[in-house]
Amino acid sequence: MLWVAVTVVGLGFLIALEVASRRHGARGPITDQAREVIFAPRSGTVLYASMALMMVVLTWRQRFIALGAAVGIDVVFWLVRWAVGAEMMFGNGALWVTLACGVIAVTRRTGRDRVLLLKGVGLALLLVAGRKTGYAWLLITSKTRPRVLDQYVATADHALGNPSWLAGRIVAATGTVGAHILEWVYIQLAVAAVAVALYQLRHVAVERRFPGHHLVRTFLVIGLLGPGIYMIFPVVGPVFAYGADGGHWAVADLWPDTPPPVGTPQRMPFDEITPRNCMPSLHTAWATAIFIHALKGPWVLRFAGAFWLIATLGATLGFGYHYGADIIAGVVFTLTIDMALRSLDRGWDRSAKRFVVYGAAVFTAFLASYRYLSTEMAAHPWVFGPLLMLATASVVYGYARITRLSELTAVPAHLPEPRREPQQEPQHEPV
Repeated sequence: MLWVAVTVVGLGFLIALEVASRRHGARGPITDQAREVIFAPRSGTVLYASMALMMVVLTWRQRFIALGAAVGIDVVFWLVRWAVGAEMMFGNGALWVTLACGVIAVTRRTGRDRVLLLKGVGLALLLVAGRKTGYAWLLITSKTRPRVLDQYVATADHALGNPSWLAGRIVAATGTVGAHILEWVYIQLAVAAVAVALYQLRHVAVERRFPGHHLVRTFLVIGLLGPGIYMIFPVVGPVFAYGADGGHWAVADLWPDTPPPVGTPQRMPFDEITPRNCMPSLHTAWATAIFIHALKGPWVLRFAGAFWLIATLGATLGFGYHYGADIIAGVVFTLTIDMALRSLDRGWDRSAKRFVVYGAAVFTAFLASYRYLSTEMAAHPWVFGPLLMLATASVVYGYARITRLSELTAVPAHLPEPRREPQQEPQHEPV
């Protein structure tokens, strides 16, 4: 019933976004996804990563068949597009195989096998739908929020030392090589998430069930709730509000060489194209989720998670997409959501409830202070800067402490049966 309820709510949400997107003259997430059955997808990598998530419920033989079928279909599409001169992109094969597995689950499977395969297909389609939903949300923010709050966040960012301006100069000094590496990491964040998720879900085919809490859940909830904050706190980012990319809408062409002067911030109009997707930084939020879930894996996965987090922070700041204030808000946002999802699976104890309330309060306090105390924060950076970092560190410490204690007190899922000592046969006295 829970899966049915989630499916119904999700479908209604997609339909609402479809209607809203069409009112603004663009395709919605449903139409955009339906076109990719035939036309060139936006990202073939995401479609294959989604299919990989679906294949965790299959046997190794079925996985090889599914992958071979996807590649074969893509080769056919590639040849046809090359012949007619259409846009070249792969990924249709992965989508076809995922949909085919859904049909097989309904028509050829029964009982637990059907439910498990449908969950795998649903997980894959949720990842794809989440990306399409993100595109629709970004469009809606640009059309419905004509004024942005960048001046408030830029003023508050003086308390943190204007990290975007510093990171922008560092990235510029590394040249094209450093910029290309950071850009690749920034774009392929979903691939890193799938790699961690595949490790967490590696036993699904054998155990015939999904674990209670895994990265994909946190990833999707972050993507669902984050755009709602965009609507409440619209911000376009320093490269647009204070850089050449903003054109005549920018306050001035200051990024990344000259931090903006401290003045009286106010709402500023901006174009209807640039997404208002800065507060909080969802790329930082997702990279943080990847890191904390990778900590349970082998050292290679832990190293990759740490690298992706550091590189994502460098890209979000160094490319001028975010302010420092967005970054710490994204970290608090993620840890609060992940703790709530962990508690839904393992039970709500007192410490988990307190942490979720505390994390939500810190996040709300961040937004309120950026909006109403930005001038005071810029005037007293040695007071407010440490306070912001201390509040963020307290959330990180609380999360680490509660998760460590919960793991120490957790009961293993499969306890070994007690060993039975061999019993001797009763001896009978001769009659």
